[in-house]
Amino acid sequence: MIAALLAERCTGCNACVEQCPTRVFEPGEAGCLPVIATPDACQTCYLCELACPVDALWVNPDAQDGSAPPLAELIASGQLGRVKRDHGWNAPLDAGRLDAYRLLGPLLGEGVEIADRHYHHLTAAR
Repeated sequence: MIAALLAERCTGCNACVEQCPTRVFEPGEAGCLPVIATPDACQTCYLCELACPVDALWVNPDAQDGSAPPLAELIASGQLGRVKRDHGWNAPLDAGRLDAYRLLGPLLGEGVEIADRHYHHLTAAR
């Protein structure tokens, strides 16, 4: 479950907001950081962590646990950005076996848009 957003690193780019398929985040207003608004909606898919260009997010691998180690311990642990490194997220497309995973983010984003259109269509018809 999403457990930490490090304000010291976050640039406010809102990439996490755009990639989250379950809308865990709310975008920050101009110049503000995004907000973890609905942590219980987190599916532990790591797409927010993978999308963050500055490794400002940490997802607890335990899908039921939204706690994070103390900030200094988390930074020192090397866990920030680990999923990206372990899965070759920043490597060339011919780098390895998980290249299809890299393409999942935009597809899930498209699925969210389709679901939104469908939901709005149904509610407008009432």
